[in-house]
Amino acid sequence: MHISATVDHFRGGAPAKSPFYVLFLAVVAAISGFLFGFDTAVINGVLLFLERQFSLTTVQTETAASALLLGCLFGAAGASLVGDRFGRRKSLLLAAILFALSTVGAALANSVVLFSVGRFAGGLAIGLSSVLTPVYIAEIAPARSRGRLVSMNQLAIVVGILVAYIVSWCLSGLGEVSWRWMLGVAAIPALAFFLGLLLIPESPRWLISNGQHEKGRSVLARIYGPEQADAQTKLVQEAASTEEGSWREVFSRSMIRPLTVALGLAILGQVTGINTVLYYGSIIISQHFKGQTTSTALMANVIIGLVNLICTLIALYCLDRWGRRSMLLTASAGMAFWLALFVVANHLPGVSPVVLLICIIGYTGFFAFAMGPIPWVVISEIFPNKIRGRAASIATSTLWTGTLIVTFTFLSLVRALGVSGTFGIYAVLSVVAFIFIWKMVPETKGKTLEQIQHELHM
Repeated sequence: MHISATVDHFRGGAPAKSPFYVLFLAVVAAISGFLFGFDTAVINGVLLFLERQFSLTTVQTETAASALLLGCLFGAAGASLVGDRFGRRKSLLLAAILFALSTVGAALANSVVLFSVGRFAGGLAIGLSSVLTPVYIAEIAPARSRGRLVSMNQLAIVVGILVAYIVSWCLSGLGEVSWRWMLGVAAIPALAFFLGLLLIPESPRWLISNGQHEKGRSVLARIYGPEQADAQTKLVQEAASTEEGSWREVFSRSMIRPLTVALGLAILGQVTGINTVLYYGSIIISQHFKGQTTSTALMANVIIGLVNLICTLIALYCLDRWGRRSMLLTASAGMAFWLALFVVANHLPGVSPVVLLICIIGYTGFFAFAMGPIPWVVISEIFPNKIRGRAASIATSTLWTGTLIVTFTFLSLVRALGVSGTFGIYAVLSVVAFIFIWKMVPETKGKTLEQIQHELHM
């Protein structure tokens, strides 16, 4: 069967009888987001020490930073096959094991090759969980709170990013072996994720779609109560009986618009450059801001991570109030403004590093307000049940492809065009993102998945 819909088949979106239970399920699943954020952002501090210990060239540094992202791409590409066959929960358990193994392996590496292999394994875990976690949460969440609950994964990601920055800053005083400890501490949340998954059920939608009707109904009853569970189980069974989605259907004419929206948001959210700040922020600040040291660069990262978290919290508050489309338009316009201001300020003689940092903070804040969380939400909403898994894997793989391209080319672009030229490209791409959202992205706030699909195919 397929990674598929939320259990919100009840028209109008039935409310949860046990909202705290739904919240618990979402929180456990979202621990993968914390690991996602930590493992991707910790490279920011690690690279400063890894470069010196292994005397890395520019290309080797880009390779070390990109190994995880290559794993993300492969993990996301295979997520639908794994998740459809074995279920969301078992697949996330596999991701938890990979998180732990990669953390220990990369921390103990004695060469950049072994380090990259360990990071690649962590990328497989992130790729799997980046597809499966939003879908799992969408499948257990009521329509009226689905946006906020799915975005908890993004909140966990930015918390992980902030914690990675704080850990890197605090452990930087340990000397040249600091990077090993920066990586190793992630084994603790990896273990917590594994243990938490043992306490939550399989997705009720996946259970019912795979013939385990009583188990699925039992989970629905825990969430919605017996009466609603019976009604929703029947509707899920009816929907599952007609599901014969194929790759041909994913690329059919009727899917052109939703697929374009998903792929466009996925790629534009990344090629606008956010990961240059998340992964190379310490290098940017220490090497391109006058008078800045390794310690001040790592401290600046903490400030950026804190703003990232605050703006994501604001996004969670606004998401089911303001709507997806209006927030995306605001964010892309804000990103273009702060990137353009950074380019202008960087050409002014004697400009203070504080001004440049404020520009980066403003850009990061607008990204976190919408371009970070909302693409994950929209991707989980706009496809029909029968092809959601395949389509989500394609969109998420596209997202990781964009991330990989930006991360693998950034230092080389800076050497060729300078920091201003490189960020100027990202400013132009932010304008492109604004135009794309304005022309193509529909509003999905407060609508059931069925209503969204009906409107997209009218």
